[in-house]
Amino acid sequence: MTTVTPPSHTDPASDTAAGSVTGSATDTAAGSEPAPAAPPAAPAPASPPATPPPTAGRGRRAVDWRLRFAALALIWGFSFLLIKLGTDGYAPFQVAFGRVFFGTAVLAAAMAVRRERLPRGARTWAHLTVAAFFLNALPFSLFAYAELTIPSTLAGICNATSPLWGMALSLVALSEDRPTRRRVAGLGIGFLGVLTVLGAWQGFSGLDAGGTAMALLASLSYAVGWIYVRRTLAGSPSSHLSLTGAQLALATLQLAVVTQLFTSLPNSFPVVPLLAVVALGALGTGVAMLMQYGLVAEVGPTTATMVTYFIPVIATAAGVTLLGERLGWNTQVGALIVLVGAALAQGRPGPASAGRSIGRPRAGDGRP
Repeated sequence: MTTVTPPSHTDPASDTAAGSVTGSATDTAAGSEPAPAAPPAAPAPASPPATPPPTAGRGRRAVDWRLRFAALALIWGFSFLLIKLGTDGYAPFQVAFGRVFFGTAVLAAAMAVRRERLPRGARTWAHLTVAAFFLNALPFSLFAYAELTIPSTLAGICNATSPLWGMALSLVALSEDRPTRRRVAGLGIGFLGVLTVLGAWQGFSGLDAGGTAMALLASLSYAVGWIYVRRTLAGSPSSHLSLTGAQLALATLQLAVVTQLFTSLPNSFPVVPLLAVVALGALGTGVAMLMQYGLVAEVGPTTATMVTYFIPVIATAAGVTLLGERLGWNTQVGALIVLVGAALAQGRPGPASAGRSIGRPRAGDGRP
């Protein structure tokens, strides 16, 4: 899941997020999101306050960070099941619109409580408009359309490729990201895992090519959005919450226009799909973003973004257990290979990116 947070990708982030973004693309955990505005989700201020050390603030937390970490993994892992349930009653664009609408409502409430102001400047809003498209509107819509024809489990596994896309693109677009043997090996292993999931040796039989391609494109979109954010919004003086809230609001406007043009109002409002969409937006996009910000501030971006490694595992367990979806052996083995490749490709941030990793989710963090 990916929205944007100032870079130090979440990832999702990717929503992301659904997903936002910190650090170098290769530092992302297998995301995130978007989702997620990605890396996974706006960039760090030019002279931001120092991020609290990992132990800072623990005494003030009513709930241990490990419990919040587990809750965040569950929320994002179940997002793919919620998308599947939502598309049972509503058009994909309507599901995506509901997701950003309810996510924006949560972040708007948080901004009001904290008395945050919206970003200023036409240029900042122009960049946020582009970020909203690549980190929210596009990937959220693609995942919703993809799950019309592919299982939620496969969508969750495709989402785990976001850090791989982010690493590949960062080597081209970001001069501070340097290839290493470990990262290149991770990239190769990760995409080998993708081919295993797709069953390339048997001609991709048994899979819907269109749905799978849309899920992979959604993951690629998180990475593209994160790269754009790194290059354009890194010096914004606005807070992470302010930038992310504005980004989600812009995505809501974008999807409101698209939904109006390409769908019609539903004849009925089935309760279960409606509740799924509300939960997807309020929990999977709004609350999850706030939880990740808290984790990043408390335990640091490296530990916080490790949550994205659990997303495909939980998505698979939820799809198989609750929706009765079936997995071939190649899907399970391929998913493991993808996660290993993403872990290797993540590497460690170099001095250039480490200085920027202040309080933002990482690039392509695999956020759904």
